[in-house]
Amino acid sequence: MGTAENYQEVLRGKYPAKLHAKNVAEFIVAKGGDKTGTLYLEAQKSRLLEDNDEAEPFRQRRYFYYLSGCNLADCYLTYSMQSEKLTLFIPPIEPEEVIWSGLPTSVEEALEKYDVDEVKTTEDVNSHLASSANSPQTTLYAIPDQVSDETTFLSYNNTDFSQLKSAIETCRVTKSDYEIALLRKANAISTDAHINVMKAASSAKNETELEAVFIKSCIERGAKHQSYHSIVAAGENAATLHYVHNNAPISGQDLLLLDAGCEADCYCADITRTFPISGSFTTESRAIYDIVLDMQKQCTAALKAGVKWDDVHLLAHKVAIQGLLSLGIMRGSPDDILVARTSVAFFPHGLGHYLGMDTHDTGGNPNYRDADPMFRYLRVRGTLPARSVITVEPGIYFCRFIIEPYLKEEGQRKFIDEKVLERYWSVGGVRIEDNILITEEGSENLTPTPKEVEDLVRIIKAG
Repeated sequence: MGTAENYQEVLRGKYPAKLHAKNVAEFIVAKGGDKTGTLYLEAQKSRLLEDNDEAEPFRQRRYFYYLSGCNLADCYLTYSMQSEKLTLFIPPIEPEEVIWSGLPTSVEEALEKYDVDEVKTTEDVNSHLASSANSPQTTLYAIPDQVSDETTFLSYNNTDFSQLKSAIETCRVTKSDYEIALLRKANAISTDAHINVMKAASSAKNETELEAVFIKSCIERGAKHQSYHSIVAAGENAATLHYVHNNAPISGQDLLLLDAGCEADCYCADITRTFPISGSFTTESRAIYDIVLDMQKQCTAALKAGVKWDDVHLLAHKVAIQGLLSLGIMRGSPDDILVARTSVAFFPHGLGHYLGMDTHDTGGNPNYRDADPMFRYLRVRGTLPARSVITVEPGIYFCRFIIEPYLKEEGQRKFIDEKVLERYWSVGGVRIEDNILITEEGSENLTPTPKEVEDLVRIIKAG
């Protein structure tokens, strides 16, 4: 397993497409699938913007990338589960396109670059499928709505659209060394960008300026794509969990919440830092920051393979309740508050989610219909396997829209001191988020972004 120091060495190798394909095939066979079957996947198509001759921004299908490591549009792949042969099909050279766009990747270049056994052009897809279906029991595994009209599976005895997608989603939860190295790289680049925002915060006049600092920092380090739309929220804007405007003036607000991360070859960083814009916390914002940092540290310390994520989320609420009681924002018995779920008013979202090629990565099995409000938005349910990567992102928020209904309900308002609460609305919200690799013995934090108070203050004031 690569370390922070040698992730670049790991990345000198090839993305392990054949390992991933083998794992997916074995998963399907273990579920009763056809061991002589063929896996079939298509890349995302290149498209033009509606009513325009410009290309749409391209984002590779993650299912295809997982079994290919190929970020080219209009490609196909097959994997023979019996022979373990992985074949990639890339677009042929179109002379008229070369005039405008230059030479595309050649068959020879693709074979050298990608971890596949054979490279052909897309003109050969149907003939290859016909020749591969040499057994009357052979099954073709594909993903619904991701098969081109011109592709034919008539040579296969069975076509299964039910297993491949879920098999890939499950296998993606546990990461190979190469994937972990990509996540380290994304975290390293994103950390530099977070630090640059901290340095620029005290002189910024608008949230947009700081979003631009983050994006510029990523692009000039080779990461041209963001994992998701950044949240750059000053003051009370941070009380909105997925604040997206990023355009409000910065003038006298206390804290800035920055939730942002870049992609490194389709793998995501997802980091949140909250810090004082001026370099100095107020009494109230420091108190909330300390509680959230304690929540994060205690929850991270509880992690290791086999731990039930639901229990770690519950621990976060227990720490939050004790902290809010110590400030006088909450009152009463911590056990009674926990049973009443009053802490959900201040910490309404889940503790975290799996991370990989998607920010909210696959395999979490959430239950958004859960009757229990404490667990309804928890994106991962059940135990964590070794080599999974999960975010730990507790937060405390002062959102009037969420809290005020609690103040009107008899069973809830008795646990909240409105007079003390009044002093905390301007804090907005505090969230701290790291990307954690689960190991057999414990965990490893992949996120080196500063978060201790003295480090934040030093960076901001030196900016």
